[in-house]
Amino acid sequence: MMRRILLAVLACTAVAATACSSSDEPAGDLPDGAGLLKDAAATTAKIEAAHFTLTVNGEVPGLDVRSAEGDLTREGDGGAAQGTVSMNLLGQLFEGEFVLVDDKVWIKGPTGDHQELPASMVANLYDPGAILDPERGVANVLSNVQDPATEGTEDIDGESTYRVKGKVARDVVSSLVPGIDSDVEITFWVLQDGDHRPVKASVAVPADGDPSVDVTLSDVGKQVDITPPA
Repeated sequence: MMRRILLAVLACTAVAATACSSSDEPAGDLPDGAGLLKDAAATTAKIEAAHFTLTVNGEVPGLDVRSAEGDLTREGDGGAAQGTVSMNLLGQLFEGEFVLVDDKVWIKGPTGDHQELPASMVANLYDPGAILDPERGVANVLSNVQDPATEGTEDIDGESTYRVKGKVARDVVSSLVPGIDSDVEITFWVLQDGDHRPVKASVAVPADGDPSVDVTLSDVGKQVDITPPA
């Protein structure tokens, strides 16, 4: 899983057994979108570890990953991640496991042992650790959403959320979604109560077929121990 290939934001189908129901309400009955995202950004910047899921809907130019799921941590020099991935690798469909620790990535198919990817390949791949990086990850995107508007409420896997939509500049979102060459529309779902932690988000990619890149964060604060394969 190439370090520039793995990531970005989400839809109701991204997580198995996730139940979604939504409702639109008059804008005057909903909290201000900018305030919700400000709280969500502050909360996300403090997250040290979490579980993530990724789904790519359609064909996103420059993004070879189709889906991924695993754990993330900000520990170490460059963070770490591990899980499973489905992606196009050197022209072939690869489905298996990945481990990322600092600047090194290992993959493992259905058979055989983990194999470390060459440094020349890693340099061109997406870094899942970017998700939790306060300066280039989800917290940074939340802080730079333009014209955010709260559209309604939605229940996600038993959690009550507000749905907030806005726009994000290309240079802000490109660290999370490789291949983005223009500004994008983005939707966040944040908890209604407490610190308004983001539950999921979805980036609408301006390309043929209206593809999107979706990601969820759950099990925030879970203990994660990620080490290089033996």
